[in-house]
Amino acid sequence: QLQLVESGGGLVQPGGSLRLSCAGSGFPLADYAVAWFRQAPGNVREGVSSISRGGDNTNYADSVKGRFTISRDNAKSTVFLQMNNLRDEDTAVYYCAANAGYDSRWTSTAPDLYDYWGQGTQVTVSS
Repeated sequence: QLQLVESGGGLVQPGGSLRLSCAGSGFPLADYAVAWFRQAPGNVREGVSSISRGGDNTNYADSVKGRFTISRDNAKSTVFLQMNNLRDEDTAVYYCAANAGYDSRWTSTAPDLYDYWGQGTQVTVSS
């Protein structure tokens, strides 16, 4: 069964960058659409970005468009989230999640549609 592990979080100053990684094991991550979500204390879990199985179809929350880029390396069973020009409001625990269903182009940032979740990695943006 697929397992997901996030890494790459940390403390950065506003305007800085981080690259998060989501590593799949136990089953090829290439068979799954993957999405990044985040949740801060007192807030609902929100979709950040998602990518289809083949990597050709992506979407982004309006709040991160132009700043974040999702990508994947299926040969390495890893999905990345490059985060640039970080803001205080980006502070949250970031989770990756996977969905094996639908077609090869499918992707979504709706959390209820995802079956497998990682443990999360903390991103803190502060000066």
